[in-house]
Amino acid sequence: MTSILIRGGTVVNADRAFRADVLTHDGRIAAVGEALEAPAGALVVDAGGQYVMPGGIDPHTHMQLPFMGTVTMDDFFSGTAAGLAGGTTSIIDFVIPSPQQSLMDAYQTWRGWAEKSASDYGFHVAVTWWDESVRRDMGTLVQHEGVNSFKHFMAYKNAIMCDDETLIHSFRRCLELGAMPTVHAENGELVFMLQKEVAAMGITGPEGHPLSRPPMVEGEAANRAIAIADVLNVPIYVVHVSCVEALEAISRARARGQRVYGEVLAGHLVVDDSVYRHPDFATAAAHVMSPPFRPKANQEFLWRGLQAGNLHTTATDHCTFCAAQKAAGKDDFAKIPNGCGGVEERLAVIWDAGVNTGRLTPSEFVAVTSANTAKLFNLYPQKGSVSAGADADLVVWDPEGTKTLSAKTQHSKGDFNIFEGRTVRGIPSHTLSQGELVFVQGDLRAVQGKGRYIKRPAFGANFAAARLRAETLAPSPVVRDQESGK
Repeated sequence: MTSILIRGGTVVNADRAFRADVLTHDGRIAAVGEALEAPAGALVVDAGGQYVMPGGIDPHTHMQLPFMGTVTMDDFFSGTAAGLAGGTTSIIDFVIPSPQQSLMDAYQTWRGWAEKSASDYGFHVAVTWWDESVRRDMGTLVQHEGVNSFKHFMAYKNAIMCDDETLIHSFRRCLELGAMPTVHAENGELVFMLQKEVAAMGITGPEGHPLSRPPMVEGEAANRAIAIADVLNVPIYVVHVSCVEALEAISRARARGQRVYGEVLAGHLVVDDSVYRHPDFATAAAHVMSPPFRPKANQEFLWRGLQAGNLHTTATDHCTFCAAQKAAGKDDFAKIPNGCGGVEERLAVIWDAGVNTGRLTPSEFVAVTSANTAKLFNLYPQKGSVSAGADADLVVWDPEGTKTLSAKTQHSKGDFNIFEGRTVRGIPSHTLSQGELVFVQGDLRAVQGKGRYIKRPAFGANFAAARLRAETLAPSPVVRDQESGK
């Protein structure tokens, strides 16, 4: 494999930024330092005036997802290729078993679909029901397949929603296995009721979607999941936090010392709920996702959550349905397939709206786009770090480069872009995956099937601490003299 020397850039890691060259060889970073010599035959990338950062890790995507009677437009190749064009070099997707389906059967199905991935990938596996076979399969997935996180949908009643009993059983099993429980926090019972009530008002278009899923529906579910995790002493990761109510639940718990982690989507940081009242049905429907986009005031609080360290990762929930698929809900917003894109745009949007405005430093940007995900899901420093021995998944970032985001120029197969018309400053000039150039100044060189399935070990640092704390605080019975009664 050819060596690549990235010369003259500023390396940015989550802890610091410093001037250094980066040499890659055989898919890994061989050296990081000043004035490195290029080996014979090495390719040289001029990074003068640019940053060299870990490739992005998107911890929340849905490629080739069967959902609401259809399948997303992006499969694992087109979706991961789009990610590479935007500087994202790894994804963690979701295996979602049908009710009563074996977790292992579903996992094998998704593994087959993902073989065409252009970038490295892993999986969270959803627990959608419970019995002894689910408990057993969770152990197999953790111990033999390198899965160290499980997803729990608290919404989608009569489909994949977990009740509290399932949450408790699964969270307890996660603690035993050293795997991170993650939750989609929305009260599914309330959503189901509100969908009917909103429709009864004669509101059947996309504007009904946010009305059926108000912020407190998310806040209540976040509080409930966090409380269950607290009682069981297991860390918990809350996906796509979209509103003040859910953020406050996380912030309160963290202030008490609970190990709670929050994820925010790039879309929720910059798009507001006015999109649902667009006069064009296709445009309004294209924004239907859950949780929905929120009133604009929520965005500043989400940014502050990132700044304060109460939100830790950024994702996309990339889940692309075209206008024809969304039209299934033409007369009933509850039947519009939920999902939006963004895997290609995430880094540029967060850099432009975050770093360029002073909300984030470049190192904080690296933390929330790659390093924190790698740490939480036990991939660090293999991923999320520009350091010797790490995977050569890198992005050379041009802070002065500009691009206007549009469905016309995106690499995703989706026919809509929620960031349509937004001009961003700060874009990738080069992306390296496994030490190979896969995106060079607009030229996408993604290769189908090149991506690797990455196993993630159980019992990250969070679980070691949680287990030790549980042992320290373990209750003991009172020993009494049965004869004397004392």
